[in-house]
Amino acid sequence: MKRAFIIILSVIFLDQALKFWVKTGMYLGQEFHVAGNWFIVHFTENEGMAFGMKLPGAFGKILLSFFRLCVAAGGAWYLNRMIRRNVHPGLIVSGSLILAGAIGNIIDSTFYGLLFSESGHQLAAFLPEHGGYAGLFHGRVVDMLYFPLIQTHFPAWFPLWGGEDFIFFRPVFNIADSSITVGVSLILLFQKKFFPPADLPRSGEINA
Repeated sequence: MKRAFIIILSVIFLDQALKFWVKTGMYLGQEFHVAGNWFIVHFTENEGMAFGMKLPGAFGKILLSFFRLCVAAGGAWYLNRMIRRNVHPGLIVSGSLILAGAIGNIIDSTFYGLLFSESGHQLAAFLPEHGGYAGLFHGRVVDMLYFPLIQTHFPAWFPLWGGEDFIFFRPVFNIADSSITVGVSLILLFQKKFFPPADLPRSGEINA
């Protein structure tokens, strides 16, 4: 339980600290290069799900926020159940990373509309005098990590996208997204260790 608690708090703290710094220190669309053209801090906001997808209208935003809260609550319940069942420590770490990432983005979408003013072409203010840019559950998720490791273009003969620019990795994300990705990847990579098959009778043994 202690390990999971430390992981969750650490990820949420790092995620929110970086988002706060970007939100109050950069205007929307601003960027600076950390490692040439390979690692760029680029301030953008995501109004909906991953990769810019969203549900239409105000009701869609509320529905998405409610879904996130339900997923996080279910994840917390399941993580606590795994801890009580004394499962593989790696599975606890993975579950903690996934839950921490989910909570990190829920904080944005739930409270940022109340806590910050619009970014636009100016720096956002924290706890603005005249209120935030949106109501409860209508905040936007802050993204900033951009790794365009490969920038080239498809050859002219390539079907559908011939001649068009190609960037890998194009999506802009945050620490919470990374935490979820790492947690899921660990489960996929080490699933045989995390979920060992039930013990089978040895050869020659006879069940009573």
